[in-house]
Amino acid sequence: MSTRKSTVAVSAIAASLLLALGACAPDPEANPTTGTGGSAAPTGEVKAGCEDYAVYGDLSGKTVSVYTSIVEVEQADQEESYDQFEECTGATIEYEGSREFEAQLPIRIEAGNAPDIAYLPQPGLLKTLVTNYPGKVIPASEGTAANVDKFFSPSWKDYGTVDDTFYAAPLGANMKSFVWYNPSLFKDKGYAIPTTWDEMLTLTDKITADFSGTDTKAWCAGIESGDATGWPATDWVEDVMLRTAGPEVYDQWVSHDIPFNDPQVVAALDAVGDILKDPTRVNGGFGDVKTIATQAWNSAGTPVLPAAEGETPKCVLHRAANFYQTNWPTGTTVAEDGDVFAFYLPGKTADDKPVLGGGEFVAAFRDAPEVAAFQAFLASDTWANAKAKATEGGGWVSANSGLDVNNLATDFDKLAASVLGDKNSVIRFDASDLMPAEVGAGSFWREMVKFFAEDKSSQDVADAIEKTWP
Repeated sequence: MSTRKSTVAVSAIAASLLLALGACAPDPEANPTTGTGGSAAPTGEVKAGCEDYAVYGDLSGKTVSVYTSIVEVEQADQEESYDQFEECTGATIEYEGSREFEAQLPIRIEAGNAPDIAYLPQPGLLKTLVTNYPGKVIPASEGTAANVDKFFSPSWKDYGTVDDTFYAAPLGANMKSFVWYNPSLFKDKGYAIPTTWDEMLTLTDKITADFSGTDTKAWCAGIESGDATGWPATDWVEDVMLRTAGPEVYDQWVSHDIPFNDPQVVAALDAVGDILKDPTRVNGGFGDVKTIATQAWNSAGTPVLPAAEGETPKCVLHRAANFYQTNWPTGTTVAEDGDVFAFYLPGKTADDKPVLGGGEFVAAFRDAPEVAAFQAFLASDTWANAKAKATEGGGWVSANSGLDVNNLATDFDKLAASVLGDKNSVIRFDASDLMPAEVGAGSFWREMVKFFAEDKSSQDVADAIEKTWP
């Protein structure tokens, strides 16, 4: 899912996506807790193809457990990206993906059964774990810190830092400000890609009018995600906050310099409701507005796909992040002339380009050379390019400056890179991932479910969330 957020300067991610750096082969005798992922020349014989892995040393017989919210279909690509590390170091990586990750990780830590490594989808969760379980999260290894300093902007390191101690290195980066659509339908109907928010609302009304009297709606949505149900709706609110209130107010909202029930936040909730709580505009393919609360997020866009001959798709637009690309059914062509493609969720004007981003952060819970080595590997350019090559279906990018964009699988991934690289883009990390976990991964999720399932008002939702702020 990888679903979740801070203040990021556009140059940080743009440069990191567009700059391709190669790693030199390091010293095979280097201590894996202090290796830099490719700064030293090799000394001694190294197995062919393992030059970039020699820094991690011989880890034969060692096992590293990984716990994460990244599940199928993305899990297979993750596991494949570790193959060379396992082959060259002798280590075994035991991967466990769970849809109940956010709820289960604290329970496992409390029970003394923490994983060696966890991929945290929220910086706010990192802060909560460090605060609530002193000493359980291990400060990042020297090699991990060196790789992050080399391959990531300082902002990304800040996200993994709590009280001036660096704990968690960035893994993947997400761009959430996309709207998926059916290119052939757009062509047949003469629909133009909107370049402003008002144009998008005009398009929404045009679609609604064109399909009046049918089951087809302009939008489809779903926010069910197991114990994390509600997070896709928070992404909607965050994207809209950036467009209606602006990035400076967004930052104040994240840091609680303004309360959660500030009128500007309520206005953003209203703007979301104007689209997603209007029964004439949603929920194509699924039912009424209430179905948004129970429809699984990873299949919510399915009605956008081309319909059977003589029929029309049940919905035309679906807002979802770049990683949604991996959730289309096998055989779906993601391209400008394919079954589905996406456009940037527009801002107020064509030059106004706010971008909602997210990512995961690699935290360690066991102080051991093999754990430190794997954490450092995940922060290296070697892993970023291995992951890009393993993700043959697309849907993944990274803020690692050593990522060669030519290794990205699809035109859509390169589209994400182009938006992130646009000098006019103003990027902000997913707000709920930066907020305290009891809000960002708690009341915000729960209240957005009530927003749809119970038709709870924007003001009541905002008031209820504000009351939970610690």
